[in-house]
Amino acid sequence: MTTTAILMLDYQVALCEEGPNCRQPALAQQVAERDVLARAARVLSAARASAVPIVHVRLAFDPSYELRTNRSARFDVYVKERAMLAGSPEAAFVAALAPLESEPIVTKGGVDAFIGTQLLETLAGRGIRNLVLLGVATNLVVESTARHATDLGFNVTVLEDCCASFLSELHAFAIERVFPLFSTLSTSDAIVNELEGGDRG
Repeated sequence: MTTTAILMLDYQVALCEEGPNCRQPALAQQVAERDVLARAARVLSAARASAVPIVHVRLAFDPSYELRTNRSARFDVYVKERAMLAGSPEAAFVAALAPLESEPIVTKGGVDAFIGTQLLETLAGRGIRNLVLLGVATNLVVESTARHATDLGFNVTVLEDCCASFLSELHAFAIERVFPLFSTLSTSDAIVNELEGGDRG
C-alpha cells in the first residue's frame, strides 16, 4: 500500500475561474497565466492511474456559518455576503479537477486544511507518511497546510507550478523563502514522471 497521498487544495470555481462566480479575480488571473489547472489535471490523472490516494480539500460553509474555524475579520465577508456555501456554484470544484466518488472530500472553515477537519485521521487511517501538496493560494492554504503537516511528522512536497497566489510576488516569496524551510519543492512534470514510473512508495 502506498504511503504517499496527493492533497488537492481549494481548486474551486470562486478562486480559480474567471466569470460570474469568481470571488478572487486576481488569483484566477494568476491561475490562468501560470496554466495551473492544466498542470494539476496531469498530476491528478497520473495519481489516479497509479492508484495513489487523493484527497480534495475545499473551503465551504454550512448555512449557519457557525462551523467556520477562522473568526478573523477577513472571513466575516463570507457571512455578510452568504458566500461559499456548501453546494453553491462558487464553492464547487473546477470541472477539470472534480473529485471522483471514490475520492474523499475534506471541507474546512478556515485556511489550514487540518484545522477543524478529519484530514489527519483520514491520512493516518491509510498509513500515509508523505504528502504532495498543490493548490491555491500558495501563501495561504498551501503554506498553512505544509507547515502543519511538517509539524505533524509528514514528509511534504509542494508542486510549485500547480500553485498560484494573488500576486506573482507573493507566490515567489513563498516558493523561494518559505517552503524550503519545511518542504521539498518539485514540479508537475517531475511528479508525473515518478508516478508513471512507480517510484512513489
